[in-house]
Amino acid sequence: QVQLAESGGGLVQAGGSLRLSCVLSGDPFFSSYVMGWFRQAPGKEREFVGSISRNGDLKYYSESVKGRFAISRDSANFASALQMNSLKPEDTAIYYCAADSKTYYGTPANRMFAYWGQGTQVTVSS
Repeated sequence: QVQLAESGGGLVQAGGSLRLSCVLSGDPFFSSYVMGWFRQAPGKEREFVGSISRNGDLKYYSESVKGRFAISRDSANFASALQMNSLKPEDTAIYYCAADSKTYYGTPANRMFAYWGQGTQVTVSS
């Protein structure tokens, strides 16, 4: 059973940075998974933040985080990271990582990820 565990959330002032990490367990073939990051703010629907392809050569971001956030993956440690810079109060949300191994040719933001982490809270104060 694939499991995802996020870490690294917390409280930061506007303009600051945080780095979230997500570790996949339960499957030795980490390289078969596209990794994604999502967030959900209070009272809002969950939204796509970004994703990274299986070999890390393709990365996609939502317009709201493009240029400020960066996704990476570390195959040796079965991990994906979300580096968040220039944080704004509107980035406050629970952040989730997700993994999916299905073949998919559609819009990255619309991929139906199969596995989800429990989420980690990010709070940005003004």
